Amino acid sequence: MARPLQQATAAEDSQKAFDTILMAFVADPVCRWMYPTAEQYFAHFPGFIKGLAGPSVQRETAWRLGGYDAVALWLPPGAGPDGEAIGAHAEATVEKERLDELFSIVEQMDEHHPTYPHWYLPWLGVDVVKQGKGIGGELLKQTLRKVDEDRLPAYLESPNLRNVPFYERHGFEVIGASETNTAPPVTFMLREAR
Repeated sequence: MARPLQQATAAEDSQKAFDTILMAFVADPVCRWMYPTAEQYFAHFPGFIKGLAGPSVQRETAWRLGGYDAVALWLPPGAGPDGEAIGAHAEATVEKERLDELFSIVEQMDEHHPTYPHWYLPWLGVDVVKQGKGIGGELLKQTLRKVDEDRLPAYLESPNLRNVPFYERHGFEVIGASETNTAPPVTFMLREAR
């Protein structure tokens, strides 16, 4: 049975949405490469979530299913992450020996990121205790209907290779991946306009 798609709009809603993403990515390979200890992850990863997708709440493109069981933080055409805030946050919180590789990943992400109008999905996550029940697929399917109303492509980066087939089932195609010495790859994916 389909669950109703709801917007996350208020400050309280946005914090709940960010918390869902935080819990969804707790075992993510790239996120935990950046912040290998639980203390580092819970203290500092929320800054990346907000830096990449904070504008989604103000733009009314943050959606959820249920009581924040699943959250998708989309950025519409013309909106983008706060690159300066993300860079400053990384320099202040990521271990120094990982910074060069992290900035290399960011550069590779920038090279693959479309420069034409598109929808960007920085974060889609399902509360870790609700994963594997189809909620993420249901949320992605419903939000892609909204994206398709604009007849524009959609773009994302997946920091977990395990999720690539999931996105491929929803029409995304791999267009590249980051390469560094020790960091797990980030996969760049594009879904053509429908």
